Amino acid sequence: MDTQNLRAFVAVADGRSFSAAAERLHVTQPAISKRIHMLEQQLGTLLFDRIGRQVSLTEAGRTLLPHAEAILSRMDSARQALADLDGETKGQLKLITSH
Repeated sequence: MDTQNLRAFVAVADGRSFSAAAERLHVTQPAISKRIHMLEQQLGTLLFDRIGRQVSLTEAGRTLLPHAEAILSRMDSARQALADLDGETKGQLKLITSH
């Protein structure tokens, strides 16, 4: 399984939309569709029910989702651990302000 395909899967599952996932990941909607198709081919099962423009997880998709999230989280942690070896502080900083 490719991490880009897993990221596309999680993005579609979170947003319940291929278009929203494409926007979130800064790729085209056909690229998201291709990644999901490749992942479904690799796994030999459908991950989403597509009814019109509505998207919902199949039982297989619901089973895969927590595993995919854990894999991606561990990959991000591994990248961060390796980046920390050089002694520089790196990461994402989120600020929330009000008027």
